[in-house]
Amino acid sequence: MRTFDLSPLFRSTVGFDHLARMLDTASRVDEQAVSYPPYNIEKLGEDNYRISMAVAGFAEEDLELTAQNHTLVITGRAHKDDEATQFLHHGIAGRSFERRFELADYIKVAGASLVNGLLHVDLAREVPEAMKPRKITVATKAAPQAKVIENKAA
Repeated sequence: MRTFDLSPLFRSTVGFDHLARMLDTASRVDEQAVSYPPYNIEKLGEDNYRISMAVAGFAEEDLELTAQNHTLVITGRAHKDDEATQFLHHGIAGRSFERRFELADYIKVAGASLVNGLLHVDLAREVPEAMKPRKITVATKAAPQAKVIENKAA
């Protein structure tokens, strides 16, 4: 695995230390843990996104979504199979999971729904009015006019 030296970046920036933590975390990810459950991330519009996760076999009460400190955590608790069930083939995973997503600044969870075995989490970027670009008008002053002291003909 390649490592990145970010020290030149930190010499001229302030407040981007979370970037180094994110890159470090991404480099230490276990590929087996990442593969379950499968998911898609879609861009629906300029400021709207959706995470769709295949959670077949999980009911609404088995899923927990938590958004805190720029992190969305989706947790699924699997039900224990009946001990008396004898499987000839057991291919449905149905195991517990925890999936974390790092959210950018101003990304908020707008809602979540469970439809046909897919968990849809809608995200929206809500930039505060103070942070949005605004147009500044340039005011011009009229050139001072010459003062007329007397208005008499010579």
